[in-house]
Amino acid sequence: MTMQARFTTKILLALLAALTCAGFLAVGALASTGGAASPAAGTPVKVHKTALATWFGPGFYGQQTACGQTLTPATVGVANRKLPCGTLVKVSYHHQRLTLPVVDRGPYANGADWDLTAAAAQTLGIEETVHVATVVVGAVPNTPSLGEPADSGAATLTGGAVAG
Repeated sequence: MTMQARFTTKILLALLAALTCAGFLAVGALASTGGAASPAAGTPVKVHKTALATWFGPGFYGQQTACGQTLTPATVGVANRKLPCGTLVKVSYHHQRLTLPVVDRGPYANGADWDLTAAAAQTLGIEETVHVATVVVGAVPNTPSLGEPADSGAATLTGGAVAG
């Protein structure tokens, strides 16, 4: 198995576990606070038939995102100007799909609607500005480790990428 395939597999498995845990936590939190639930996973909130997406990364590694994470080459997420941090967005490109958390604000180039982290773009096979399909599918808590793989040394994983 190639290094990229092992990396992608680890990210996908870690997020699947994290999303399962986040779902259980969200139900308990709503019951105890009387709050309103975000849409159930799989219930689209907003669909863009096609939207322009760019990617960012190398020049920003080590810097803090607008959502409070430190951007690294392993960070898997997406930036959007309007959606809250932790919003989960299913991004599809050429028969590849990832569900990514919003970890930053942007994009600010090429008139794009979405700005993928370099790791997310690489996993989807994106190397330039492209058109992608997107669907908002839910939310997870915004934490400093949002978008980091489980074996990155982060204490807790509450977001990242999951195939699907």
